[in-house]
Amino acid sequence: MIARGGQGSAASLVLVGLACQEVGASFAVMLFPQTGPLGIVMLRLLFSAVLLLLIARPRLRGHHAAAWRSVVGFGVVLASMNGLFYLALERLPLGVTVTIEVLGPLTLSILTSAGLARWLWAGLALAGVVALGAGGWDRLDALGVVFALGAAVSWALYILASARVGREFPRLDGLALAMTVGAVIALPFGVWQAGSALLRIDLLAVGAAVALLSSTIPYALELIALRRLPASAFAILMSLGPATASIAGFLLLGQHLSWLELVGIGLVIAASIGAVRAATRRAAGARHPGPGAAAALGEPLG
Repeated sequence: MIARGGQGSAASLVLVGLACQEVGASFAVMLFPQTGPLGIVMLRLLFSAVLLLLIARPRLRGHHAAAWRSVVGFGVVLASMNGLFYLALERLPLGVTVTIEVLGPLTLSILTSAGLARWLWAGLALAGVVALGAGGWDRLDALGVVFALGAAVSWALYILASARVGREFPRLDGLALAMTVGAVIALPFGVWQAGSALLRIDLLAVGAAVALLSSTIPYALELIALRRLPASAFAILMSLGPATASIAGFLLLGQHLSWLELVGIGLVIAASIGAVRAATRRAAGARHPGPGAAAALGEPLG
């Protein structure tokens, strides 16, 4: 049996990982005037791909064509997910962007739940979205909301694609290869938007820091935490992403949210926790469960 102290330290690792992700996202926003959102997307994916390739050293031979198609599809999803997220961040507060984005995995959790309770979580999430808008639709840039919703859809596709690639490639091999595909896709868009800024060593250094904070460090902490935490507890902690994003946006970017927007974020978090618990119960009794609770809210953006 896992000691309570071990679970407490594991939960702390998850929260530290969430904080790192949102600090990384805040640094990325600070770079927008120099690189644009697509420039920082390219830097994040490129540095993340290099780090993953060095760590995983994936084997290229022995994989069938369907496996490579899965990797390419996963790479496309990674590129679109990151691109849409940062395009939304250019127009919306960090906390609002992450809250809208969470609707993707939340919807997936609701669809994998059973019974009437899932409609309660769906209604709670809808109330959260309405509260976000009630905080001032004039504050929510319409195109930014569209980008954030696109990131939400991409996150749901990310969960499905990562599960497929995880079945076909060992350890981190599939993720490393897919990240490389995503970096190649993002490269021309990043060069087009960032231009000569990519020649500045200071900007490249901050871009590398964004990759470390947003991907490498949180992923490593999550892997350690999952050895000590039940998957359902891990997923519930991950659902706190909108809260940590709101705090980071306030402290690092000076982004103030109205009380109605804070209520909306709280409602979406509550819906996420409820949906995760319902999906976990269903998965525990299913013979061939779909995406697990941990997968449904794993690897949030930031």
